[in-house]
Amino acid sequence: MPSLWLSPEEFLWIVARTPLVAIDLIVRDDTGRVLLGMRRNPPAQGTWYVPGGRILKDEPLDEAFRRITRAELGVEVERSRAVFRGVYEHFHPDNFAGQPGITTHYVVLAYELPPGMVPERLPSEQHTAYRWWTVPELLAHPQVHPYTKAYFSGDDHDSSS
Repeated sequence: MPSLWLSPEEFLWIVARTPLVAIDLIVRDDTGRVLLGMRRNPPAQGTWYVPGGRILKDEPLDEAFRRITRAELGVEVERSRAVFRGVYEHFHPDNFAGQPGITTHYVVLAYELPPGMVPERLPSEQHTAYRWWTVPELLAHPQVHPYTKAYFSGDDHDSSS
């Protein structure tokens, strides 16, 4: 597992100059509802979003997947248990530090977890609240981020529009 964590200044320098690679998690319950969290931090602060996180330098995908599921869902899941749903691009007009003029570009690997993978108590570091949504509900709700909606809208995998 990589041990190099960047300072906020170093990370902002990288965000300003290169895309980030991330994993987003599509989590459903036994009835097909989808778990979304209210984003606590920029980018996408104040919107409902699927859980996920960035991959660290020198971190193998399987390790990243376990770390991200543990951090975002409170339970460690093996990537082999999930179904790969495609590659997406997310272009955010802001950044984690709120610095003007710096956008955030993610290349996202979307994975769907099998139902029943989420404990009752979820971590609160990245989200202020969680909610289970039916697909029609989340597609219709104005506070669900368009990049989250793209996972369920049947559009192609370029979610940059």
